[in-house]
Amino acid sequence: MTLGDCFEAIGNNPSWILFYFLAIPLVAFLAWIFGKEEGTATPWNYLYSLLAYFTTLPGIFAITLNVYLFLFERQSVFDANIYTQILPILSMILTLYLIRRNVCFEDIPGFGKLSGLVMILTALIAFMWVLEKTHIIAITFLPAQWFLIGFLLVIVICVIGWKKLFS
Repeated sequence: MTLGDCFEAIGNNPSWILFYFLAIPLVAFLAWIFGKEEGTATPWNYLYSLLAYFTTLPGIFAITLNVYLFLFERQSVFDANIYTQILPILSMILTLYLIRRNVCFEDIPGFGKLSGLVMILTALIAFMWVLEKTHIIAITFLPAQWFLIGFLLVIVICVIGWKKLFS
């Protein structure tokens, strides 16, 4: 099964994905009502952490997919799949808004890792977009494994530099 087949199957039977992306903001809303002023307490902050991860990872994937489809594949906005390209982002925004009303993101365990993931993905997409737009063609006799090692080394250096810049 390809990713396109998976998106087509979701589009043909959207009940599970609708339930998932509507249940998470609903749970965040209920946690906001029942856990007012207790967001930093131990059971609530772990619930918020789970909710943030359950909604942010698909949301980040959907944003990355949208950027890829619109920049690289030149997909029209009118061809966007509501269930896989729009609903995860809306669910993420609503869930994070509800979580933020009760607790600071710094108090949620592991939330800093998500912002690091977003920054790394943004840097990689920007790097790939610049490479695609410049049409650089390199003919080299360098083996592919050395190119991959160099590419991974550049990513590690970017991550270390990013951490030093913002810590």
